[in-house]
Amino acid sequence: MKTTRHNKILELINKYPITTQEELIDYLRKEGYDVTQSTVSRDIKQLRLTKTLLPDGKYRYQASPSSEKGAKNNFRTIFSSSVISVDNAANIVVVKTFSGMAQAACAALDMMSFDMVLGTLAGEDTILVICKDAEQAVVCCEEFKTFLS
Repeated sequence: MKTTRHNKILELINKYPITTQEELIDYLRKEGYDVTQSTVSRDIKQLRLTKTLLPDGKYRYQASPSSEKGAKNNFRTIFSSSVISVDNAANIVVVKTFSGMAQAACAALDMMSFDMVLGTLAGEDTILVICKDAEQAVVCCEEFKTFLS
């Protein structure tokens, strides 16, 4: 839960000029996260967010390159520790996971933002990854396999 919330925070601060913790809390709540000020404060510290000056004189939260890199590494770790196998058929990549791990692995995939992926769907132990075409499914499948090694 914390990892997906951290990723959502990174997504939100890249999308909106968030200037206060209260604004960040409001955006998170709109996205379905029930958070407190103390939780968001800890998240900001753990993500090593900084405030940068905008042309209008206000400050906004911004992620350091190392925190975004760290988040992506966390997602790869979640994916690689959950997945048993990866294969493709036509424009679909089928990812088999340990029982109960498909949702977490799928969320990790979604957070890594692959351009070739149109969408994902997770069950209990299987993820379907829909790619734009069969060629991209092959590329996607190979990339996922590199996470497993």
